[in-house]
Amino acid sequence: MKLVSWNVNGIRACLGKGFADVMKELDADIFCVQETKMQEGQAEIPAEGYYQFWCSAEKKGYSGTAVFSRKEPISAAYGLGIEKHDSEGRVITLEYDHFYLVNVYVPNSQNELKRLSYRMEWEEDFRDYVKALDEKKPVIICGDMNVAHKEIDLKNPKTNMKNAGFTPEEREKMTALQEAGFIDSYRYFYPDITGVYSWWSYRFNARKNNAGWRIDYFLVSEKLKDRMRDAGILTEIMGSDHCPVVLELETEA
Repeated sequence: MKLVSWNVNGIRACLGKGFADVMKELDADIFCVQETKMQEGQAEIPAEGYYQFWCSAEKKGYSGTAVFSRKEPISAAYGLGIEKHDSEGRVITLEYDHFYLVNVYVPNSQNELKRLSYRMEWEEDFRDYVKALDEKKPVIICGDMNVAHKEIDLKNPKTNMKNAGFTPEEREKMTALQEAGFIDSYRYFYPDITGVYSWWSYRFNARKNNAGWRIDYFLVSEKLKDRMRDAGILTEIMGSDHCPVVLELETEA
């Protein structure tokens, strides 16, 4: 079973940069996207053979998530069930026979960390949410989690210690999430590999110089550990400031 996650930084813009071709080429069983920046129906997505699930922000042109699934899930849920978190279209949960899939776009702490305190609250509530799901059946979390966990996960750790996405507080929350029973699938297979990132700033020729960050993840319940077969970061795929990440599992939905 193949799962793909991609922050497309505006799916309508990405459609003009080859999104449909990438989706067809990757041929995933489940294809998750973040930062759709649209309401359902604002653009036609060529996704024949897939069930579509959309969670859009109330604010138009902002945030948003979607999932394209070949198999119809048992159920679909949107948000965390907490009103103060659920207006930005950040979470879609699909229940399948053997696991829950949680597609997430974690809030950015923003310039000068003006949203860091909210981010910390969000992280606590999100962790509680996925832990509760994991008590029922295994969980696969994917998406743009807006944090580089370790120094190995970004090009310039020393100069980014106090910047959004690499603060001690954000990194500690990722540690806590993993300690709650969720494995960073890429580091499970490739614990020491350097220079492989999933996001690059549009400024300073960052992608050309590979001055990137690994902030897109598949986190897998420890209950599915023996089912994992591979994880990947498709750095060659363009169309966004992020590239897709991939998880391969030996399981059925």
